[in-house]
Amino acid sequence: MGERSEFTSGYEVPNTGVYIEVGTHPDSGELRHPKRVRLHKGEKFPETTNSDRKWRRIKTNKRS
Repeated sequence: MGERSEFTSGYEVPNTGVYIEVGTHPDSGELRHPKRVRLHKGEKFPETTNSDRKWRRIKTNKRS
C-alpha cells in the first residue's frame, strides 16, 4: 500500500516539512497564490483557503 500524499485540514502531520495547498481536481495544479506552511510531525494541518483544497508535501532541496 502506498503512502498517503494529500491531507485535509485537521489531519495530523505525518512528517516534518513544507506543505502547499493543492486543488482536488487533477487539472487544478496551477492555483494562484497557494498557501505554504512549514509543519512538524504531530501538528494539525491548518484550514485551507476553501473546502475544495487539500495539503500536499513539497520536496525541498537540502543544502549540504
